[in-house]
This record gives sequence, C-alpha cells and structure tokens, in this order.
Amino acid sequence: MRSADARHSRRRDLLTYGIGYVLALLLTCAAFAVVTWRWAAGATALGLVFGLALVQAVVHFRCFLHIDLKRSARDDLQLILFSTLIIALMVGGTLVVLFNLRMRMM
Repeated sequence: MRSADARHSRRRDLLTYGIGYVLALLLTCAAFAVVTWRWAAGATALGLVFGLALVQAVVHFRCFLHIDLKRSARDDLQLILFSTLIIALMVGGTLVVLFNLRMRMM
C-alpha cells in the first residue's frame, strides 16, 4: 500500500514539473515573440512583458516550489513575500542612488 502511494505521489510531482516546464517555456517564448516580432509598441510591449513575467513567477511558485494558498503553506508564502520586499527595497534604493548620480553628472 505504501509503495502505491509513493508511486502516485512521484507521478503527480513529475506531472506538475512537466506542466510547469511547458508553461514556463510558452511564457518565455511569448515574451520574446512580443519583442522580436513587434506585436506591440513601446509601453504596451513593456506592460505585456511585465505581465508575462508576473504570470511566469506564479507558475514557478506553484509548479516548482509547490507554494499554494493552503493554510500549511502560508509560512512559505510569507517568507517569499518578505524576501521579495527586501529585494525590491534593495533594487529601488540602488536605482535611486544611480539616478541621483546620473543627474549630478549632467
């Protein structure tokens, strides 16, 4: 009985990884297609690429990291959100400093 459960769990994990891989590949190709074949111009293309990146991040969280909104996974989700906040603050601060230096150099 235990062996059957282990095989079923492994098969479910492999299916999730396969679906995640295909979705990530499609989203990446779609972003490259928007830019390469100029399906949209300027700010619209940038918005599409950012939207596709956001969807791809959700696919990675769900399919590869197995993060969902169940009660038991809330701690993992909070850890990821906090890490994202810290990284955003670091990148934002770096950009502020660089743009300030650029303005002073001009």
